Amino acid sequence: MSEPRTEISSLGEFGLIDHLTRNNETHHASTILSVGDDAAVLDHFGKQIVVTTDLLIEDVHFDLTYTPLRHLGYKSVVVNLSDIYAMNATPAQITVSLGISNRFSVEALDEFYDGIYTACEKYNVDLVGGDTSSSNKGFIISVVAIGEVAPDKFVKRDGAKKGDLICVSGDLGAAYLGLLLMEREKRIFLESPSVQPDLENQDYIIRRLLKPEARKDIIEFLQQNQITPTSMMDVSDGLSSDLLHICKQSNVGCVIYEDKIPIHEDARLFAFKLELDPTACALSGGEDYELLFTIGQDEYEKLLTNEQISVVGHVTDADQGAHIITRGGNKHPLTAQGWNAFKK
Repeated sequence: MSEPRTEISSLGEFGLIDHLTRNNETHHASTILSVGDDAAVLDHFGKQIVVTTDLLIEDVHFDLTYTPLRHLGYKSVVVNLSDIYAMNATPAQITVSLGISNRFSVEALDEFYDGIYTACEKYNVDLVGGDTSSSNKGFIISVVAIGEVAPDKFVKRDGAKKGDLICVSGDLGAAYLGLLLMEREKRIFLESPSVQPDLENQDYIIRRLLKPEARKDIIEFLQQNQITPTSMMDVSDGLSSDLLHICKQSNVGCVIYEDKIPIHEDARLFAFKLELDPTACALSGGEDYELLFTIGQDEYEKLLTNEQISVVGHVTDADQGAHIITRGGNKHPLTAQGWNAFKK
């Protein structure tokens, strides 16, 4: 027996907002006024405010053929929180705005918001507002994240200096390999709908694609150990592209070492199965949402207690360019081949 379907039109815009936010709770004293008015009211008690926004568009950033709505809601929040952490800040509030086509039911949006609320609870952030609109171009998601940072403790991309160590959290390339697997299974399904999907027990790479995590733990570690990165950003477009952003804005060069790039063993083996180079997946894959940062060499000893941080290279003078040293000792220019939102 099929589940009942409630048409969004039966609730209207404000009725839908009331429905989706009926169980919304706030956790921060700085949230003075949450959803339900023309704007939220926040009081940050002398802390500096960090604001970021991200747009996710169906069939550009996600495919609902293999993306559960609950996972999509979770990921929509996480990708924004990752940007806040990349500023060395702590997220506190989000707003969520949606463009919705009439193929979605209220129950479908309930699933999506289940994911949003799960992320809010895990990362201790408040949903404080947003907007909804009809859409004839599929599902459109816009999330704004607001964070707090102690005065002048935020970290930008332009502070890397010659001699700094280049560090990255977690592992890289798995999300891209998860995408390749899901796209393969989608093609098989479209050609032969009766064929059952074969995900090959690749739980790790699929999870990295569909349910990424923001590295709150890394920021807490850095703060607890009084480590202030000289530059930082999150890895959303691939290690090579994002590292080159830091180099350009800091007016420096870099050298990274292939054998130091962290790649999960499941990702490495699946890349080999697809006859792909795992290093290329890490450099150009994207959507890892790990933290890429530089620190002074005098901070190195403090990192040794955290197995989730890898030192992958060092910063050089700008005129030396950006390079990668292969396992065989060869030196090659580092090129940006990651995600480009406007590339045909």
